Amino acid sequence: MDQAFEVLMDKIKKYNKNAEEDRALILKAYTCMKEMHSSQLRHSGEPYFIHPYEVACILADMELDTQAVIAGLLHDVIEDTEYSYDRMKEEFGEQVAMLVEGVTKLDKIKCISKEEAHIENLRKMFFAMAEDIRVVLIKLADKIHNMRTLKHMKPEKQLEKAKEALDVYAPLAYRLGISKIKIELEDLALKYLDSVAYYEIVDGLSQKQSERDAYVQNVRGVIADKMEEMGIKCHIAARAKHIYSIFRKMYNQNKTLDEIYDLFAVRIIVDTVAECYAVLGIVHEEYKPIPGRFKDYIAMPKPNMYQSLHTTVIGPDGQPFEIQIRTWDMHNVAERGIAAHWKYKEGKAGDTKNLDWVNKLLEIQSEAVDPEDFMRTLKIDMFADEVFVFTPKGDVIGLPAGSTPIDFAFYIHSAVGYKMTGAKVNSKIVTLDYKLQNGDIVEVITSSANKGPSRDWLKLVKTSTARSKINSWFKKENREINIERGKNAVETELKRVGMSQSELFKSKYLDPMLKRYGFSNVEEMYAAIGFGGITAAKVITRLRDSYQNDHKEELPPEIIAKQVGKKKGKSESGIEVKGVDNCLVRLSRCCNPVPGDDIIGFITRGRGVSVHRCDCINVLPENITEDMKSRMIECNWLDDISSSFSAEISIECTNRPGVLADVIGVVAEQKLNLIAANARGLKDRTALIDITVEVEDKEHIESLIRRLHRVPGVYDIKRTRG
Repeated sequence: MDQAFEVLMDKIKKYNKNAEEDRALILKAYTCMKEMHSSQLRHSGEPYFIHPYEVACILADMELDTQAVIAGLLHDVIEDTEYSYDRMKEEFGEQVAMLVEGVTKLDKIKCISKEEAHIENLRKMFFAMAEDIRVVLIKLADKIHNMRTLKHMKPEKQLEKAKEALDVYAPLAYRLGISKIKIELEDLALKYLDSVAYYEIVDGLSQKQSERDAYVQNVRGVIADKMEEMGIKCHIAARAKHIYSIFRKMYNQNKTLDEIYDLFAVRIIVDTVAECYAVLGIVHEEYKPIPGRFKDYIAMPKPNMYQSLHTTVIGPDGQPFEIQIRTWDMHNVAERGIAAHWKYKEGKAGDTKNLDWVNKLLEIQSEAVDPEDFMRTLKIDMFADEVFVFTPKGDVIGLPAGSTPIDFAFYIHSAVGYKMTGAKVNSKIVTLDYKLQNGDIVEVITSSANKGPSRDWLKLVKTSTARSKINSWFKKENREINIERGKNAVETELKRVGMSQSELFKSKYLDPMLKRYGFSNVEEMYAAIGFGGITAAKVITRLRDSYQNDHKEELPPEIIAKQVGKKKGKSESGIEVKGVDNCLVRLSRCCNPVPGDDIIGFITRGRGVSVHRCDCINVLPENITEDMKSRMIECNWLDDISSSFSAEISIECTNRPGVLADVIGVVAEQKLNLIAANARGLKDRTALIDITVEVEDKEHIESLIRRLHRVPGVYDIKRTRG
């Protein structure tokens, strides 16, 4: 028998009493996986089947059920081979097929950009997660193994994957309470995003290892003696803070590694909750607690179900360190999170009723018309720092930091938010823009006479829940007005791009667009545009893209037809203005367009045509008036351009010695002329570097950006948009 398979079975047997009964099905999945991936290799040159096998082992370490482990073995089969969903359903059951489908990417969906495809993948995963929490656990296992083997990828891919792990999957693991995965993802991501800082911390911790071990041994001995005197059985262990946590502390507090003293925490595990509080008393008798550093997560658990007592005390030689006190059950939850609570019973899918944030997220998404809304929701509602406040009855509510009483009201219920007239915090009247603080007791003042929310509230709220409910109210209350506004906006946009409704509003273009944004009919689309749920420019752009894909072999007939008898002129700037001859043309300095950029012209008063990039802030639909829209004109780049163009690039990076020199060195390597450079440090130990360079076209810029991404410590690079 295959030794690797036996290793997997040994892991499963440790927690699954039915492992032997399931052995045949697991072996069938293992054999199928090896056969389907037999001709594929990973970037490392290893056989591809090693990856799904390791994913299944990670799931077994999380003590998930047989179906989840099998889905882990098969999670890439549908996506990467000819093996079909129907075949998987027939051979391994509907649940396994559904789990694999939930994890499978949406490669067949037509998306405007790579970013949109990524957002679609995330959105699909979260909807599948609502049906069965195992979907996201499999995805996390997949992400962990990919991060462990990231060294075999190209540098630009390493940065992309590491940023995704840090921005999306580590916070997701935290929300699910799976600290082991969260910590490993953060540390692995930092290794690639800022290798200089990562290895600096690793080397520093290594040098202090023996000193720290002696210190911890002393503390453990003192506490163990006290526990024995009290007759309390306990397990005492020490753990170093993980590397990313130390990194955050160093840069947030502007400290060196030598200036951070609480590099480790002592963990005490006992049998009962009563013993947790007894141990806390003993610890505070022995070591002086630091005021304000005690947290009772037993009485008030975190939303991810985490429970422990945390206290920071002054140890021997005046050195502070943290002590965590918990029961064995709490420790199991802290390590495994939702996987420790979740049980698969009676053929029902994984239960998410205790994960209120999942349900809130999906409630919002049921009303979303734009996939970009999903990413904004994730960043605000799921990944933001939290404040914990109380209802007048003593219930604990967790909200993103910066939330207001309006957010609180809509969190309780939409009806409470709609009838809200004011709020009290700690029995005192506060303004609606008051930022809620930890421990606040919040009471919402309502009136049945209130006619509904104010549009000004949209400027005050923090949560997507509140924003969605307010927009929903205006959408329903002003439907006819919104439809009329939407129609007018679409007509204006059609005039701007020089196309007609009869050309674009054909079912073969319109139906996919309506389905894409979740509209059941055109009126719903108009209403959404009218209340600001989506822009007319986005709708028309998608329709026009579909139209142009359908007419690839032709010159733009819609423009030719509209310009019969008009002259077409060329400009020394390398730009052709449609329907205008001998016109003064200048490139706008706010966005510095270069050949290859999508551009739009703006007819100025007395200064000819100013040419902007289409993504320039100054020409986005939401930032221009009706008069300005009427002065927009179509422009194109000419084919034979020999001029050079200036491009401004903004680089966000770690504020480390030599980073500016490294950036300028890359510009020199690319043989580009550096026109200007400006660097400034920010409060959180990051830096912002703005450079202006001479380039030939957009491809030239993209090549430079790819190379800049390899500079250690560089997080993000953007072109100036105005």
